[in-house]
Amino acid sequence: MSEPRLIEVRRNVLKQNDVIARALRDQFHAAGVFVVSLVSSPGSGKTTFLEKTLTQLQPRYRVAALVGDLATENDAVRLARSKAPVKQITTGTLCHLEAAMVQNALQDWDLHQLDFLFIENVGNLVCPSSYDLGENLRLVLMSVTEGEDKPQKYPTIFNSADVAVITKNELSGAVEFDWDAARKSIESVRPGMRIFRLSAKTGEGMSEYLDFLSRQLAEQRAVVHS
Repeated sequence: MSEPRLIEVRRNVLKQNDVIARALRDQFHAAGVFVVSLVSSPGSGKTTFLEKTLTQLQPRYRVAALVGDLATENDAVRLARSKAPVKQITTGTLCHLEAAMVQNALQDWDLHQLDFLFIENVGNLVCPSSYDLGENLRLVLMSVTEGEDKPQKYPTIFNSADVAVITKNELSGAVEFDWDAARKSIESVRPGMRIFRLSAKTGEGMSEYLDFLSRQLAEQRAVVHS
């Protein structure tokens, strides 16, 4: 008798999350800020990638980040080196961020002072797929060290994301990463998905990715002012 009850509770939680996510999306739209969320398994290089993103965007744009983690503030400390505003969201036992957490974390921030807001989710490829955070764009990251079949093992997160980013490309030769197999794996789950292959360490592929973000912001603002 407990299973139907658990299903109903989960539906209610997701419904409430969606309500808050819609309110956040309206708030972001009104402020003119473009919001990007990042999801990945632990060890994909997500924090290093975000640090480089913040650092390289800053000369041209006003950027900030929210960082989700179960317990520590280590990621927020690392991201603070970018000199961008960063706030930690500690989730405790929850393996994902929820819209209400984002809403609470933003209460003392003026979104009108930002061009980009990045949300780094907890390292997990399962739970975050179900929770809308009001973002404009969701990136799913996988490193070359994780194997080419990652999308087939975790299809839901790849289906709920907008862009796939393959990280740590500087290690692709050492681990004998098969790019064509990885691309086919992504395509089998999400045909036509935009894919970036890059290295935050060497800078390879970062310019193309950052130009893509700039175009997304410009397109959003063009729509708002049309």
